[in-house]
Amino acid sequence: MRIISLLASGTEMVCALGQGEALVGRSHECDNPDWVHRLPACTRPAFDVSRSSAEIDAEVRRRLKSGEPLYHVDADVINELEPDVLITQVHCDVCAVTPNDVARAGGVPQTTRVVALNASSVADIYDDVRRVANVLGREAVANDVIREMQRRIQGVTASVAHRPAPSVVVLEWTDPVFTASNWAPELIAAAGGTSLVSRSGEHSVAIPWEQVVNANPQYVIVAPCGFDLERSLREVAVLERLPRWFELSAVQNGRVAFADGNKYFNRSGITIVETVEILAEILHPGCMRPRWHERAWHAYMPKKIADC
Repeated sequence: MRIISLLASGTEMVCALGQGEALVGRSHECDNPDWVHRLPACTRPAFDVSRSSAEIDAEVRRRLKSGEPLYHVDADVINELEPDVLITQVHCDVCAVTPNDVARAGGVPQTTRVVALNASSVADIYDDVRRVANVLGREAVANDVIREMQRRIQGVTASVAHRPAPSVVVLEWTDPVFTASNWAPELIAAAGGTSLVSRSGEHSVAIPWEQVVNANPQYVIVAPCGFDLERSLREVAVLERLPRWFELSAVQNGRVAFADGNKYFNRSGITIVETVEILAEILHPGCMRPRWHERAWHAYMPKKIADC
């Protein structure tokens, strides 16, 4: 079997199911495990994604309105690789390549089976693991993978069950402000926190910054969609320009963290287990063995307060 995954979480699922050697192509965003970088990339962004968060948002909105693509799909490469299975997604037109993007590029071989994942909750993520496994003939392995994911998440929940559940807002974008919805509130709850200004199972949407200010969460985690840790840290200046940012309880008490949103907070796949561990490490310092600090998240210390 020959598999092309145009979705980072799909690539992780294929590997977790023991079929990594069947992968012959990937998207430009597929990065886990590291060795997948050796595979030919079949996609690339259609515009410069090194711009500011405000400029990226404006360009995405312009392209969606005009019908222009957000991603370029290399149909020639896909056809040369002759995949039996092509994994993509239909949950979000912005976050990753969709079947429409593939069709726009010229389609795929008629013998290729297209699997479109669509997760908006933790249960949906488990269902997507099963969906991929069904195509690969790895149903029994999928059950083991899901059980292990659940075991690890339940272990984190049990380890912090005796602690108060602090309130937290996870920012999925900074300009404009988006709070993380979909599966994020479930992961926050599993890590012993209370999610504010987000709705489980629903798409993330832009909200007025005043809603976050009025909620005044005990913790703020900044994990923009598609941004790794280094890129997320560049949003400090954006946030510090927001009205009343320095008045937030989380800022005053040193409870703001910047995180790798791309790999952990925005990805609907196997890494949600690590996301729960990261959340617990941030929300319950001293309770969890420090494992992810500096690797997946970084504490924020505002200069205005640090100099006091």
